[in-house]
Amino acid sequence: MWYFAWILGVTLAVLMASLAATLCDAKECALDAARRADGSH
Repeated sequence: MWYFAWILGVTLAVLMASLAATLCDAKECALDAARRADGSH
């Protein structure tokens, strides 16, 4: 049954990496939008 835990672990790691990348990108886009709305570059 070790393979079941291994597959769950890999799946969880991939999901967490994807979530972290998405949140980081969303934060960066929000900062860019705020800078554009402010008029300062």
